[in-house]
Amino acid sequence: MLILTTALATGALTLTACGSRGEDKSGDGSKTTVVIGLDAPTTGELSALGLGIRNSAQLAIDNANKTGEVKGITFKLEALDDKALPNVGQQNTTKLAGDKDVLGIVGPLNSGVAQSMQQVSKQNNLTLISPANTTPDLTQGPAWRKDKRVRQFPTYFRTATTDEVQGAFDGQYAHEKMKAKTAYVIDDQKTYGVGLASSFKDQFTKLGGKIVGTEHVSPDDRDFKAVVSKVKSKKPDLVFYGGEYPASGPLSQQLKDGGVTVPLMGGDGMYSGDYIKLNKKAQGDYASSVGKPVEELPSAKKFIADYKAAGFKEAYEAYGGSTYDATWALIQAVKQVVADNSGKLPDDARAKVVEAMNKVTFDGVTGKVAFDKYGDTTNTMITAYQVDKGAWKSRFSAEFKKFDKS
Repeated sequence: MLILTTALATGALTLTACGSRGEDKSGDGSKTTVVIGLDAPTTGELSALGLGIRNSAQLAIDNANKTGEVKGITFKLEALDDKALPNVGQQNTTKLAGDKDVLGIVGPLNSGVAQSMQQVSKQNNLTLISPANTTPDLTQGPAWRKDKRVRQFPTYFRTATTDEVQGAFDGQYAHEKMKAKTAYVIDDQKTYGVGLASSFKDQFTKLGGKIVGTEHVSPDDRDFKAVVSKVKSKKPDLVFYGGEYPASGPLSQQLKDGGVTVPLMGGDGMYSGDYIKLNKKAQGDYASSVGKPVEELPSAKKFIADYKAAGFKEAYEAYGGSTYDATWALIQAVKQVVADNSGKLPDDARAKVVEAMNKVTFDGVTGKVAFDKYGDTTNTMITAYQVDKGAWKSRFSAEFKKFDKS
């Protein structure tokens, strides 16, 4: 039975699961099943990223079960499709919160979706950890720009660094490495795109760059003739796009078809193989993404080999490594909670997992995994990529705080 309490101010639901935690769901007479939920767009235009997230989480769970990472525990993944829609993400969180065996959720992909999930997660003491969200507000509150940082959601964590870091990296890379003096900035009016574009503008202008124009488009737009005309008239050295690849791919091609021959640059929402599939003139475009390319990390060799051996049909894409680490962080939190309770899950396991998450630290696929007082990853590595001969090639990686003019 579930007791539902409606939060009138937010429309969120608090679900209190009644009854004891299910034992012996593994069928071997000795183990307890712990469910890890997953929320990501596994259908629709962003499914390339979402499926990579789902598969990487499944791989972490399979490996934990295979090696007996937590004695007496069998992990199970419950993956739900949010279609990149905030209301669906909230519904998924509510559904997962209603299952007493769910001790955490990996996801979502989109920052806007996360905003709809955080309150439900908090009300149910349910850990939510994203491998991809980058909007600073999610961890540090809306006044972070004024350096009034407040952690409003103690149940929320992420293994992706924020747009305060990524956007600033993009602005500095554009000005100092690409030698751009002027930029035209476009965003898709979504939480992620607006925040990324704003951080880019702040850093680019701080370093002496000039923003020669701005434009807001819909993420559903595919005809950019009017935008192309405006950009062409300003003759920028660079066009920066805050948004995701389903729109930025066509935008880039139409810009070049219209005579704007400078590169289009964006963030991790653009860094997908599908961006190149959607854009016959992607050559020379740039995108940043969180962390270093897993292919260049010794710590990721096993992940890459295991992913290949698992036979997934879809690529792990931009967030494979960070998803594996996010899922493994939850597994490690459960491991600590079980160890602290004489080898069994306590009745208040969800609350204990949240507490344990704040202290989790291990060497992961993407490097050292740990969280600061806001729930943000302590790994601030960012990589700039450029499309070259039909593929993304890494050009430069740095922790933003160490990024200099060398």
